[in-house]
Amino acid sequence: MKKLLSVLAFLLVVNQNAFAGENEIKAAFTKMDMTVQQIQPSPVAGVAVVSTSQGIFYISDDGRYLVQGPMFDMSGKTPENITNRVLLSELNSLEKEMIIYKSPREKHVITVFTDLTCPYCLKLHNENNALNDKGITVRYLAFPRKGPGSTVGKEMQSVWCNGFKTKALNGAFKNEPIAPIEKCNIDISKHYNLGLKFGITGTPAIVLEDGTLIAGYLSADKLAEVVASK
Repeated sequence: MKKLLSVLAFLLVVNQNAFAGENEIKAAFTKMDMTVQQIQPSPVAGVAVVSTSQGIFYISDDGRYLVQGPMFDMSGKTPENITNRVLLSELNSLEKEMIIYKSPREKHVITVFTDLTCPYCLKLHNENNALNDKGITVRYLAFPRKGPGSTVGKEMQSVWCNGFKTKALNGAFKNEPIAPIEKCNIDISKHYNLGLKFGITGTPAIVLEDGTLIAGYLSADKLAEVVASK
């Protein structure tokens, strides 16, 4: 079956006869005030995938066409969003900044974008022990829906800066007072911006090991079923 490229934007960026090497691709994105972070070949012949400060884009090898949006592999039983695979390396690079509830019998790892003011985030958080018992390690990144500069964003920054992160997050979900910590070597705006690249608009949002994004709450039993099926 053919691969489907979902196009959200279609732009003429460089001269039709130019060949887009790395320098040409970077120059094209400079015209759009975007910083290129990584250039890789895509699964589609003649198309490169480009990670930028504003998300994932695809550009034709001749540098003529630029498109934005998820690319799906339609060859399996269900469509697979392969754009999210590109974001996995960026996700895993933030592991040292994550709040992690590690399973002693780890078989799988999920990453949750969470918000302290989200009732279903609390409900999912309360499933951590059950998930750990099923061999699933739970990693948290901050995604304050009102933005990192909001009141809850500042509270979440303090939680992530706390020296006892799991204890601080547990307490925050119980509405315990959050000790303000204005600065540390963690900046949750990076978490938030990565969430936007994944296309996250609400919480909780769960990223599986293969890049699959689950929007919303699932019980521990159901989530374990989904994880095991991947």
